Amino acid sequence: MVPTEKLTIDTPEQIALELPLAGIGSRFLALAYDTLLQILIYVALFAVAAVFASISGIVPRFWGTALAAFLVLAFFCVYWCYFIFFEILWNGQTPGKSRTGIRVIDASGRPLSAVQAIGRNLMRVIDWLPGVYGVGIVCMMLNAENKRLGDYVAGTVVIHDKTTQQFKPDWNLEGAPKPGHQPEVGHMTADELVILETFLHRRFELPREVRRQSAAQIVRMITSRTKLEPKSGQPHEGFIETIAREIRDSARFRP
Repeated sequence: MVPTEKLTIDTPEQIALELPLAGIGSRFLALAYDTLLQILIYVALFAVAAVFASISGIVPRFWGTALAAFLVLAFFCVYWCYFIFFEILWNGQTPGKSRTGIRVIDASGRPLSAVQAIGRNLMRVIDWLPGVYGVGIVCMMLNAENKRLGDYVAGTVVIHDKTTQQFKPDWNLEGAPKPGHQPEVGHMTADELVILETFLHRRFELPREVRRQSAAQIVRMITSRTKLEPKSGQPHEGFIETIAREIRDSARFRP
């Protein structure tokens, strides 16, 4: 599915990042996959209980009651904790979201927190009403960011998760200097590398003056972090490319 809506986030460095929002179709494919996995877990739990009951013969009343209580508790935990557990453990993804290539993040572009994961998933009981996520679907159709009630409560959005292979900056390969080993680039963070590569990817779409100002701002950010500066006569964009390549070649940030 090709995303048509985008979330634009202005970073503290005044660089606009565009994140493709996940639509209703992508989110329901992920939900269907996760629901299937939940059903398989329920079946497995029931099978384990049935085997235990069979090998125990005619279980005493106490053990029968305890077994039933265990199943109810286990089903309750799977229903309520499945999404919370995976979204916290997998940084905003469940097996279904990973399968369909989407991820939950904070509306500011930051990673999902544990509190947000809990909040948005506790609201599923309301989003589900009156059945098959009726409230959730209507809510997503009435806002541009495809948010359900849980997203509003937690301050989250769901985006298409681009891998490093899908995100290809527009490098100026002709005559570009080869990066040398500069240990100072180790002070750059993964989020700052995203800013560099986003600019390199989008720069040819920007008006000339915006492109020039953005490049100058990024260079200042790099210099403040690493104390490195462009060489005499080196264009700002060439310097940004050199730093981005150096960070990638250092293998600190793997796909």
